Parts: sequence; structure tokens; C-alpha cells
Amino acid sequence: MSLIHEIDYGTPASRSETMVTLTIDGREVTVPEGTSIMRAAMDAGIEVPKLCASDMMDAFGSCRLCLVEIKGRGGMPASCTTPVAPGLEISTQTPRLKDVRRGVMELYISDHPLDCLTCAANGDCELQDMAGAVGLRDVRYGYDGDNHVKARNNGDINAKWLPKDESNPYFTYDPAKCIVCSRCVRACEEVQGTFALTIGGRGFDSRVSAGMAEDFMSSECVSCGACVQACPTATLTEKSVIEIGQPEHSVVTTCAYCGVGCSFKAEMRGEELVRMVPWKDGQANRGHSCVKGRFAYGYSTHKDRILNPMIREKISDPWREVTWEEAYAHVAAEFRRIQYQYGRESVGGITSSRCTNEETYLVQKLVRAGFGNNNVDTCARVCHSPTGYGLGQAFGTSAGTQNFDSVEFTDVAVIIGANPTDGHPVFGSRLKKRLREGAKLIVIDPRRTDIVRSPHVEAAYHLPLKPGTNVAILTSIAHVIVTEGLANEAFIRERCDWSEYKDWASFVAEPYHSPEATEAYTGVPADLVRGAARLFATGGNGAIYYGLGVTEHSQGSTTVMAIANLAMVTGNIGRPGVGVNPLRGQNNVQGSCDMGSFPHELPGYRHVSDDATRETFEKLWGVEISNEPGLRIPNMLDAAVDGTFKGIYIQGEDILQSDPDTKHVAAGLAAMECVVVHDLFLNETANYAHVFLPGSTFLEKDGTFTNAERRINRVRKVMTPKNGYADWEVTQKLAQAMGMDWNYRHPSEIMDEIAATTPSFALVSYDYLEKMGSVQWPCNEKHPEGSPIMHVDGFVRGKGKFIRTEYVATDERTGPRFPLLLTTGRILSQYNVGAQTRRTDNVVWHAEDRLEIHPHDAEQRGIRDGDWIRLASRAGETTLRSLITDRVAPGVVYTTFHHPTTQANVITTDFSDWATNCPEYKVTAVQVMPSNGPSDWQQDYDEQARQSRRIAGKLEAAE
Repeated sequence: MSLIHEIDYGTPASRSETMVTLTIDGREVTVPEGTSIMRAAMDAGIEVPKLCASDMMDAFGSCRLCLVEIKGRGGMPASCTTPVAPGLEISTQTPRLKDVRRGVMELYISDHPLDCLTCAANGDCELQDMAGAVGLRDVRYGYDGDNHVKARNNGDINAKWLPKDESNPYFTYDPAKCIVCSRCVRACEEVQGTFALTIGGRGFDSRVSAGMAEDFMSSECVSCGACVQACPTATLTEKSVIEIGQPEHSVVTTCAYCGVGCSFKAEMRGEELVRMVPWKDGQANRGHSCVKGRFAYGYSTHKDRILNPMIREKISDPWREVTWEEAYAHVAAEFRRIQYQYGRESVGGITSSRCTNEETYLVQKLVRAGFGNNNVDTCARVCHSPTGYGLGQAFGTSAGTQNFDSVEFTDVAVIIGANPTDGHPVFGSRLKKRLREGAKLIVIDPRRTDIVRSPHVEAAYHLPLKPGTNVAILTSIAHVIVTEGLANEAFIRERCDWSEYKDWASFVAEPYHSPEATEAYTGVPADLVRGAARLFATGGNGAIYYGLGVTEHSQGSTTVMAIANLAMVTGNIGRPGVGVNPLRGQNNVQGSCDMGSFPHELPGYRHVSDDATRETFEKLWGVEISNEPGLRIPNMLDAAVDGTFKGIYIQGEDILQSDPDTKHVAAGLAAMECVVVHDLFLNETANYAHVFLPGSTFLEKDGTFTNAERRINRVRKVMTPKNGYADWEVTQKLAQAMGMDWNYRHPSEIMDEIAATTPSFALVSYDYLEKMGSVQWPCNEKHPEGSPIMHVDGFVRGKGKFIRTEYVATDERTGPRFPLLLTTGRILSQYNVGAQTRRTDNVVWHAEDRLEIHPHDAEQRGIRDGDWIRLASRAGETTLRSLITDRVAPGVVYTTFHHPTTQANVITTDFSDWATNCPEYKVTAVQVMPSNGPSDWQQDYDEQARQSRRIAGKLEAAE
């Protein structure tokens, strides 16, 4: 293996379909009109020297190394900023050019430390490379003590260089090595869209500055790594490279954080990961990254990882380490005993949205073929199950309609119940770039999220609705579109059922759906709703992006249908720039649903009652499959409390922290006789486990993830599993212990079985993914190269279905005891329940969950910023510190759920979506008051967790 080197063409590709032919160094080249001469030369295999140019950003033309000569023209234009033209004859190497380039390079080097042998970038430095490329052998300018890298102005006459900025935990900034190429500044602006960096000073004192002379940690920098990736010298360098050295080989894999599914090069020295570098050919991220995927991989080697299987008889006992064989035999014996004693339906499993498609497929297969029931569910139950139901009803498929590239053609973007700059930051950056180019934005959210107003981006409309009123707002928007004659009748007549549309249109046209009527309970002024509706209906290509703020409600499925209605009534389906786009929270939540993780569906979203579908699997698996849907997660817990559900296998999910009504989850787990947790760490759910099976990270396995745009991406093993086995191997050995004849030798064989049984995956194989890079399902004979955009010529179900969306207020109401509404969400630096990110340096940005509260509400309660407060609901109470901000409206409070010490879900109720049981996390009536410290429940929980994590042997050694 060796390092994978990507070609940098210097400037972005042109989208023009008009072709231009010219000659470069005697070679005829044909490229799209608008292509730069630099890129055209690279297409011909001719590399023009450059320092300031990169194909991730627009041409800048400052370094003057890329000069060329054009026959018939005077001067030496920069090849990066000069577009091609028909018939041009260009020379990239002439005596004159060589002299000029050497002179330019000499000036750069005169102002740069020559400590190449000890520099962290040695061997990976573009300045070093260009010095060699232009033949620089001597430097005539500058002398010791008289250039900008010296400490002339920092007050320390003994210091040799300007001080480094080491404030960021992941990279260092060395101003002495800055050549002021502005690549980092431009990357921060054009790629990330944060505008945190600038060039400060003048002349010799010019250098990159994070904001107004702040350090990087104090600035607006979001640590996405774009500046580090863009830097051609060692000015911005990963601390891991400084500590470990330059990598010697790399492997392309897929990030295991959010549903964007970014592709990375894992750059290695042996089996040590040096750095993660975003891969430019990654079709989801196009070479960009966020702080989590770029830097927060340290959890994979964290000391908290459990590497040996463990068993205990009672959850009050210490754990004891056992062999893998003993663990498998114990689980198999216990599950057989439980089913013999309590019946076949008394056990079940939960698949992981963080594991691969192949691993998820095996868990649901184990439940159906090994346990003999359909008691399997996944975390999508508590996040995006309404997406599956709602879009399935309206369009006939349970997934988003577009690829991420589609945003580049969007004219009006609607963001509802999502915070892409925090939850899906790479997509958020792409969206912000399109907004800076002129697209309009409508944000529907109780909070003023970052994307409502940020540098060079401001929403045309922000509808700060009261939590729980999504359906009312969307139906009110539809009311305006229908009653003002803004519906796309041609699209509706061609693509939808006209009689259903007429019925729906008469429903939304009712006066009680008008913005003026709904304002009383949504809290959104009618003129804002009308303005947003008109903009979406008339502004061109309209795309809707939504998240958990849509689905995690008692009317989550209804809201998804309302979104589908808006897309159809305006004709915004079936082409680039439009569509309905759920932003999935976890890396493989889409894949876990695709693989048949729901109790009523086999892989490919086919109901278990369908005889033909069951027959396909029964022939292959050699067992009979039940035609009755199994238990959902809430039903499993209810049945456990009732005494009829006694055993569960949980792979890669921490339901005690992530699921609602924590006390009920704890009671359900405590009532079971064999809880098997298969994970990386002793998580919160493991407090109630009897068997712990060590898991493997995404770096230690082969497989595939399916992201939010239905893109199937390869996950490639870059190091040996520290526990000895990939997760699919653990599940297979458990199945074998239960008497099943499974003999997969590689995950590719599991994917072959998936393709053979699941029509939307029919042509997917590892060989095909190697050839294509990635594909979006459906990928079959009808769509051999996948389906970037769905419903192009017609809906999967035939005609699009308009569905009435009556607003029904949640049963969770505010009142004198609980006058505020709590809603929850995520933050950029942390991920889900925090099990991974809390074990990295990301904790420096978010070390605790805090409660956002409006100044008015805080003043009424005598709460100051940073005070400990008690947060109580009808379900329970917890304590945390306050954060006073006007990002939330009066009457609304907000917190994250990343830290188990807070246990925000002890507050949330058991109300859920009417169709899917997706919990109503986003609307909880609460009271807030000053507190002196942790609640009694928190103290009891902390003690129980501490006792539960004792490990025999290690316990005695500690004593």
C-alpha cells in the first residue's frame, strides 16, 4: 500500500457544455469553455507551478508562479485566472518564464525559515516542491533578523520566531511559516463559509489572523480543517503529524458520524492513524469535512474501550472477563432457556445505525431466522421512522429524493426542524455557498439557529413557531399557495391524482387554516407565513430539508406528509435543485432501515405479511419467517415491565440515554433476564446488561454505509480490530452458537445476499462499488448507475398522493406547574449520545449540556447565566447549568442530550407519533428553577452506574 495522491487541477471545473480547443506546449487540448489555462494544462498532463491555486476554490492569482506566455499576446498572464479561448497557443516553459519563477520563488524563500529537515511538513510541503520545480538553488535576499518571521515586534528580543498558536487541540498555527498565499482564508470563506480568518498586518508583517488577532480557540473558527488542508506549508499543521510523522499509506473509507457520509483518506503509519483527510472524489462531501470527521477519531484507541467479553449473573455484580467462546455459549444458552420458559416472542434485538449495512442485515436475520420472531427494531424508531411512513404514503418510497449536489441548483431552500450547520455541517457549508450565490432561505424553527443569520448569509424568512405546531404552519403555507392561485396545476394534473388534490385543496383552503387564524397558536405572524409561502411557490427551484424537529413529534408522520404536499403542489419534485430531503442524524440510519430493521418490514421496505417476499428469504435462509410484525422498542420495554419479554441483543445503540422517558427504559431493562450489549464502551445501557460483547470501530472493518441521499459508500478496514473481531463476525459467531449454519468469509458475501434478495440493491456489489466509487439506490437493471434523483418521470407509487394534514395539538400541554416548553437538539462538536465525541478533545467546545433560556424567563425565575438550575417535567427532573440567550423565544427552553450526567431524556415523556411511535422529544412541558446541585435521581443514577462498571480483577488491582 502507498499514499493515495489526488490531483489538484488548480481551479474548479467548468460546467459549460461548449468545448474549446487550444494548444499547450505543442499539445492540442479540448476543454469546456470557461476552463482556466492551468486546469487545461493539467488535463493534458502538464503541471504548471503554483502556490496560491487550488481546485477547491476560485482562482486568486496572487503567487505569480503560474505565469505562462501566449503567442501573439504581450506579458505573462497567470494561468489560474486566464480562461481558455479557441486557437490559443500557450507555452508553460520558456527561458523568460523560468527566470521570473525563480525570482518569485527566491522572494518567498527569503522570507521563510529554512528548517526543512525538522519541519513537520518535510516531504509534504508545496513550497519545498515548487522550489525544486523552478530550480531554485540560491537565495540572494534577506538576512538574519530582518524578515517577517522574526520576532521583531513581539517584545521578546531573545525569541527567534513569532510565537505559535497552540490553542486548538487538533492543529497548530506557526505564523513564521506563513507565505500569505491566502489559501486558508479563502477555504474558510468559500468552502466552509465561516469567514473566521483574514490577512492581518501590512508588508513584512502580513500574516493569517484568526479574527481580530484572537487565537484560534477564541475566534469563530469551527475547526473543520479546511484551512489546514489548504495550507501549502507547515503554517497550519495537524498536531498528530507533528507527533507521529508523515503517513506512509492511506485507505479511502467513510466517516462514521452523521448522515452526510463524507469520504476520507485514512492516512496511516503502519496501524497508527496519523490523520483523516477529506477525499475530493467523495461525492457526498466533495473534499470538505467537519471537526468530528476530520479530527474526532481518538475514541477508537481510548482507554475506556472494552476489548474482552464480559459476563455477570446480576446487574449488581461486578463484571468478569471471559473468552469469546464462553460468551457466545452463555448467550445462546440463556436465549434458548428464556424462549423455552417464556415463549418464542420473549426475546428480540436492536440493530445499530452506526454499524454497517452488512452487520445490520445479520442482526435482523439473527432475530428472524434464529429467534423465530420479528422482534427487531432500530434507532430510526426514535428519529426518522415518520420519514419512512410519511414519504412512503405520499411518494411510494421511504427516503429522500435528491443527492447533495442538487443543492447547487436550488433557488429557494426551506429548512424546517433541522440545524444543518451543527448537525450536518458539511452539507450546511454547501448550502451556505449556494445562498451566498443568491439562493433564498426560509427557516422554520423555534430557535434562531446559526444559519438564520451568519456571515454573508441571512434567511429571507425565519418562522419561529411554537414547538409542536409544525403541521399548522405547513398547512397554513399550503393555504396561501392554493388560495392565491400559486399551485403548479400542470405538474399536479400530470403527476398526481387530481381528485385527491381537489379534496386536499378544499381542505387547506378552509379559513381556519389561514395564516391569520393559525397565528394564535403557532406564534408566527401571518405576514411572515404569507411571504414565505409566496417565495417558495414562485422563487424557482424549491427544496425542502428537514430533520428531527419534524419527525420527533406526536404528529411527525403528518408533518412529513405536509412537506410532501408542499413539494407536489409547487411541482418541486423530480429534477435537480428541488425535492424532499430528510437530513439523517447517524451515519447509517438510512441503511439500517433499508436492511429490514423494523419489526414489520423485511429488507427493502417489504411487509412481513407479503407471502412472495417471505418466500424469497425463506428459500435462502432455510427457515420459516413469521408473517406477524414483531415488537417495536417501546413495546419491548412495556412487555418487559409486564413480565413477557425477557431477553434482548442490542448492537451499537445506547437506548438508556437516547430513548425517551429514561426511568421507563431503565425499568424495562432491569426486568429482563438477559440483556446483551454489543458496543465499544460500557455505555449507559450496559449498566443493566448481563453480557457485554466488545465492538469494533469503523476503522477496523469492511462494509458499507448508506447516507441521507441513499448513497451506498464503502467502509474499508484500515487497522486490525482491537477486540479481535469486526462486529459482523461477532454476530455470525453468536448465530453459530445458536445452531445456525452461517459461514460468511467476508462482508462482500453478505452484500451479495442483500443484492440477491432486495430489488433496490440488485446490482450492488463490492466490485461494482470499486468501479463506480459509490451508487445511490435503487441500483438495478432499470437504474444501472443508481438513482441520484428520485421520481424523475413519475412517482414510485404511480401517482403522487395528496393527504389531508389536520393539526392536532399534542397531549403534552403547558400549565401553571409546567409553563415552559422544552425542545432538544445537537451541537456541532458532539455527536448523538456523545459516547464517541466525549472521548476526544471535542469536549473543549462542549463539556456539558446547558439549558438555553430567554432573558425574560430567566429574570422571572431569578436565574443568572451559568447558574445551576432544576429542570422538571411530569416525567422527571434533572439539573444542569443555564445559558441565557435570545436564540430561544420566551416560553421556550432548549438543551442538548450529549452528556449522560444530564440525562435530558429523564425529562421527556412517553408521548409519540401516532403512526410510528417515534417519541415526542421536541415538546415537553417543563418548569425551571434555581438549584443547589444534582437531583436525587442523578445522584442515585451516578452511584448505580459506578457500581455497574466494576470489573473483577481490575477492581481488585485498583484496591
